[in-house]
Amino acid sequence: MRWSDGFIAVDWGTTNRRAYRIGAGGAVEDRLEDERGILSVPHGGFPGAVEEIRAALGELPLLMAGMVGSNRGWRDAPYVPCPAGLPELAARLQWVEPARIAIVPGVCFSDGAAADVMRGEEVQLLGAYAEGLVPADALVCHPGTHNKWVRIEDGRIAAFRTVMTGEMFSLLSRHSILSDMLGGEVAPGTAFDAGVEAGLAGGPLTGELFSVRARALLGKARREDAASYTSGLLIGTDVRAGVAAAPSEGPVYVMGRPDLTGLYAAALAAAGREAKELEGDAAFLCGARHLAELLQ
Repeated sequence: MRWSDGFIAVDWGTTNRRAYRIGAGGAVEDRLEDERGILSVPHGGFPGAVEEIRAALGELPLLMAGMVGSNRGWRDAPYVPCPAGLPELAARLQWVEPARIAIVPGVCFSDGAAADVMRGEEVQLLGAYAEGLVPADALVCHPGTHNKWVRIEDGRIAAFRTVMTGEMFSLLSRHSILSDMLGGEVAPGTAFDAGVEAGLAGGPLTGELFSVRARALLGKARREDAASYTSGLLIGTDVRAGVAAAPSEGPVYVMGRPDLTGLYAAALAAAGREAKELEGDAAFLCGARHLAELLQ
């Protein structure tokens, strides 16, 4: 069977996996989403996990991206160095089964002491460019557990920096002195905006974080606003660093889950930058389709 006749695209992360059956015309015909991320798969269990996907979506070629290609996944797919575009990814696919099961490599950046890696985001980023959603030269913010600030040049990933904003909020929510205050819903509004302003102001983050508790204890802030304020503080700090080394003109393309892109777009507006939001799953499908075209 040829890839042009249809295939299954899998975005397989640490805790979740999403798989899509893409028909000959490029449309999504069916999908599977569950919490069977790579950490849930026992040693030697990936062939069986792949059969689960095929049982649900059909006997088609598989194109897989994300942590399934890490050293904790099924098969280690070595990183492609920047600058990296879709042709470079296609040339370095890790074939588990020739012409039938392929894992997309991640991308790495190295410059002097600087070092960074990504897996999965590269398909979204380059898919958005190939589909015309992002120009050939752009700054992309990709929020998530580990936010990426990515510089696209000439349609390729030229450089990027990862910020552990989402993971930091998760750790604070579960394992810090603030944990009993951060269980509320994070939402745009006055508290979030105040946190963003504090983050953009550039004060010491560790000190600002402790002030979340102190302000509530002394009646200077409402306890129920702590989650939104803390999220805004972290995101504001993230945005301040992300735009500092970026071109001063042009929009920032914010790609990912709509709930996260909305928060980052608000923070970017507070920083005086225009934000254009893109849905991450749609960009992933664009990247998968364009990669499959290179396999014909």
